[in-house]
Amino acid sequence: MEDHVGEHEKNQETESVIEKIAEKVHGDDSSSSDSEDEKGIKSKADAVKTKIYRLLGRERPVHKVLGGGKSADIFLWRDKKISAGVLGVATTIWVLFELLEYHLLTLVSHILIFALTILFLWSNVSAFIKKAPPKIPEVIIPEDVVLGVASALGIELNSALAILRDIACGRDLKKFLAVVAGLWVFSVLGSCCNFLTVFYICFVLLHTVPVLYEKYEDKVDAFAEKAEAEFEKQYAVFNVKVLSKIPKGPLKGKKLA
Repeated sequence: MEDHVGEHEKNQETESVIEKIAEKVHGDDSSSSDSEDEKGIKSKADAVKTKIYRLLGRERPVHKVLGGGKSADIFLWRDKKISAGVLGVATTIWVLFELLEYHLLTLVSHILIFALTILFLWSNVSAFIKKAPPKIPEVIIPEDVVLGVASALGIELNSALAILRDIACGRDLKKFLAVVAGLWVFSVLGSCCNFLTVFYICFVLLHTVPVLYEKYEDKVDAFAEKAEAEFEKQYAVFNVKVLSKIPKGPLKGKKLA
């Protein structure tokens, strides 16, 4: 009897061990299957995202496209007070120079005269009224800021020159037509108004177009996709009827000796 009882206990122990191992195996299988399902869902989501048309081939959010810093926050109205203040200052400058026909040198001179006069009188009168003179802070522009701005401008100018060089070499007809159309629009605007008005219009557009595009992103992208498809269609017709009939030079494709 004791032998039978011992064997029965051993069988129970082995069965419990087997059950634990099976539970672990099933748990691993379920976790692995869950992870595989999650990976499959993520891959499908990524595939759907890649299939969605974005304006101008954009792959990053609008905030990142605009630089992702404080300037992007201002253009996208993340802080309404700062954005409204910047737009108000720009509007004031435009009104002074365009509507009131103020000149830059005259305005700067008048502001400096007014500020220096107030500070000079305050510093001299404070000795008579027994009050502390005004503390005028020392303003120093950091060298790193100046070098950073110059470097950023240099990079942008070099990239623009590289694009113009590629267009001049005749490598991309679409880009050539787009740039010519853009320059023609700028020439029309330049004949209608001066540089300050054009700059102010661009500044206002930067404060309105990105935030509106971010709000109605899906609708704008859908419309842009249809417009691009129509442009591709018209370009194909133009290519067949006009560009393909232009005679090519006899030396094209031959190596010069």
